Amino acid sequence: MDEKESLTLTELTNDSGGASFSAASSVSELDAVYGVPVEVTAVLGRAEMQVSHLLKLGRGAVIELDRKVGEAIDIYVNNRLVARGEVVVVEDRLGITMTEIIKADRVG
Repeated sequence: MDEKESLTLTELTNDSGGASFSAASSVSELDAVYGVPVEVTAVLGRAEMQVSHLLKLGRGAVIELDRKVGEAIDIYVNNRLVARGEVVVVEDRLGITMTEIIKADRVG
C-alpha cells in the first residue's frame, strides 16, 4: 500500500471521565501506525475429520469444506473477523476482494 488515503477522525469522547478531545487528524499524523504489521487470513472453509482419516490422505486427496462454490469467504485481521469477500485471480496468484465489511460492536 504505497498510496495513502485521506482519513479524518471525528471528535472522540471519554465517557468515564467526561473529558473530550478533538481528534481531527490528517494522514500525516497517522504515519506512526502505517508500518505496524498485521496478519491477514482468508478462510475458504473448514473441515472436521478424525486423525485416522487425516493420516490416510495422500497426494491429490480432496477435503470437502463446509462452504459452497461462490459463497463468501471470511477475512480476518489479527484473528478478528473484519470482512467477507470473494477469491479472485491476479495474474498468476490468488487474491481476495472484500465485498462486505463487518462492523464489530465495541464493548467497554
